[in-house]
Amino acid sequence: MIPVTEHITLQDWELQEQFLRASGPGGQHVNKVETAVQLRFDVVNSPSLPEALKARLLRLAGRRLTGEGVLILTARSHRSQERNRADARERLLAMIREAAQVRPRRRPTRPTAASRRRRLAAKQSRGAVKRTRSRPDFA
Repeated sequence: MIPVTEHITLQDWELQEQFLRASGPGGQHVNKVETAVQLRFDVVNSPSLPEALKARLLRLAGRRLTGEGVLILTARSHRSQERNRADARERLLAMIREAAQVRPRRRPTRPTAASRRRRLAAKQSRGAVKRTRSRPDFA
């Protein structure tokens, strides 16, 4: 089991890892070893996540999501397979933790009467400054 938050844990079988060859520098070593990790997590069919969290995670995932609701993360920044695995898992957990935080709804407020008066006074003074810049009227 993988702890995400104090209330949410993922089962090991929910994560599927596939190893591939990473691109970039590395000489002969990069052509022989599959160090990059592609982590797949089925968000839609996960029994570990509540429905509201799934909806927020699907919205947060963006282009990393397939049509079936599978989240795909690719980690290839490190030269070792184990560090890439840890990086991919940590990115997934961070994404789930971010989706788990429920932001409070914004309560709309009205501007106060004093702030309205200050705004209108500022507009009046700006208009007066601009009027003084105009061409003089010779009539």
